[in-house]
Amino acid sequence: MTDLATGSVQDQITARLTATLAPTHLLVVNESGLHAGHMGDDGTGETHFRVEVETPAFEGLNRVARQRLVNQALADLLSTKIHALAIKARAPGEV
Repeated sequence: MTDLATGSVQDQITARLTATLAPTHLLVVNESGLHAGHMGDDGTGETHFRVEVETPAFEGLNRVARQRLVNQALADLLSTKIHALAIKARAPGEV
């Protein structure tokens, strides 16, 4: 597995969410190419992401609490490398 602090930003997101939330489903999509030349594009090609995460850790939590858990796992990346992060967070069995 990729070290939590090394590799591409996409790899770091994947490693951190896997280690923190033990997801049953995780999809990390780099959407930076859709935002090239826009605000927040630092030229690295790794600033805008979309994540879909399903984990039992979200059971009984509302949308905001789920997103907070994701944001906490990625806090330093959000303050330094990630400009935008779209989150779809669900518990197993939810659509």
